[in-house]
Amino acid sequence: MTTTRYGIKENQVRAFNKMIRISHQKLNLVCDMVRGLPVERAVDVLKFSKKRVSGEVLKTLLSAVANAEHNKHLPVETLFVKEIWCGKALTMKRIMAGPRGSARPILKPFSNLTIVLESGVAPSKKKTAKKETTK
Repeated sequence: MTTTRYGIKENQVRAFNKMIRISHQKLNLVCDMVRGLPVERAVDVLKFSKKRVSGEVLKTLLSAVANAEHNKHLPVETLFVKEIWCGKALTMKRIMAGPRGSARPILKPFSNLTIVLESGVAPSKKKTAKKETTK
């Protein structure tokens, strides 16, 4: 495989979603649910998730699928979520009145989301068995 611009291979595509109005910790919980899954399974997981941000992640995932189909002509059936990560964007700072004329800060964080899809066979997740120690 040859590497193209930004370290993306020929059988990989990516999509971004910037300035999502949620903290990166909450977004990372949804990212962990779909990491390594085939695209059809990841779409089902996101559609039935109760998390508020799962709609934004679903929108970004479908955008990455459209990029794979239209730009690189990859078959949708073989796509899986190779990488998905989120990071901090800016934080809006607001002030709420506090007691005795003081001020309390309100922080409204934003996040960025990146999804990388790859064509091929999804690696199976190996369950690690915990070693039981006898004393």
